[in-house]
Amino acid sequence: MSARKSSAKGNFVKNGARTWIEIDSGAVKRNVKTFKKLIGPKTKLWSVVKSNAYGHGLPVFPKLADKSGVDGFCVDSLVEGLRLRKEGIKKPIIVLGFTLPFRLEEAAENGITVTISNFDSLKALQKAKKKPFFHLKVDTGMHRQGFFIGELPRVVHSLSSKLRAPNPKLTGIYSHFASAKDPRHALQSSYTKKQFRDFMNAVEFLSARGFKNLTKHISATAGAIVNPEYRLDAVRVGIGLYGFMPSRELEKAFSKKVKLEPVLSWRTIVSEVKTAKPGGYVGYDLTMKVKKPVNFALLPVGYWHGLSRALSNKGYVLIKGKRAKILGRVSMDMCVVNVSEINCKSGDIATLIGRDGKSEISAMDIAELSGTSHYEFLARLNPLMEKVII
Repeated sequence: MSARKSSAKGNFVKNGARTWIEIDSGAVKRNVKTFKKLIGPKTKLWSVVKSNAYGHGLPVFPKLADKSGVDGFCVDSLVEGLRLRKEGIKKPIIVLGFTLPFRLEEAAENGITVTISNFDSLKALQKAKKKPFFHLKVDTGMHRQGFFIGELPRVVHSLSSKLRAPNPKLTGIYSHFASAKDPRHALQSSYTKKQFRDFMNAVEFLSARGFKNLTKHISATAGAIVNPEYRLDAVRVGIGLYGFMPSRELEKAFSKKVKLEPVLSWRTIVSEVKTAKPGGYVGYDLTMKVKKPVNFALLPVGYWHGLSRALSNKGYVLIKGKRAKILGRVSMDMCVVNVSEINCKSGDIATLIGRDGKSEISAMDIAELSGTSHYEFLARLNPLMEKVII
């Protein structure tokens, strides 16, 4: 994967690429500015760039976010963190996922903060000759990573006896909301509030035992938007910086207040145009029978690229600003679309995500059509596809 600059928005790659992803640098700047204004100067804005930056590309998106003024980065693995360091990013990097014990010293050597969320990892940290900075993760109800609240006395005892309290390498404490995406839903709202109370109790417990001035963070995009109280010292914003609300509910409730711009567009070319006669079938498994003559275009993208097979016979793309429905099964490397009402030819551009004239296909729309979320759809975009900065 590589990234190149395009001289004009909408220009396509002319070096042989049949499909490419455009990254709108202006949208990145504006989204960062929107969140900076929202959270205020006292709260740090950390850009979550795990999983190939939600399909937007490592290091393409992080470099743009870095220049746009984010305060740090959150990654899933040390491997991702090391890639950012290799690319010249010097701002704080926090690994949210599990770090293999034998790589803790490597994290320390590269100034990368790790997450400690269980006693095995804590023991490995104690044994490391060179210890990295670390944040404790507390499980307040997500039931994934994190120490349970009832385990904190044991955590404090271990930290105090093995690492000395207050330990200079322990710089933060955090948790994660299970469902902050719909503030109007009574159960979700009350559960989020309970998680926040439990987290603040955990912070107070540690502070009373000498672990003071820790960086506190619990909010991702949703939490940062719905309640100023949840922003604390830092927020971990992922989907928001890529230009999306986490849910339709938040979109309806906050789109006028928090205006975001999608950063990513996905395009390909028409490789072939032909006509199918009545009685024939399109694609694998004979799922689409031709009942009347249909002009169709072949696109050189399929589920290997990230176009879900679930879009077979119901998804669509944009060609010359018009919808072209997918016909038959989405194949591994190809799909067929109906262009009977579109005058197109080989070499014309087709848009899978993004705007074409007055029409647009959003990642949220196409994800819902394929039975998943925009998080998954974007993250599944093949990382080998060319990235073009516009």
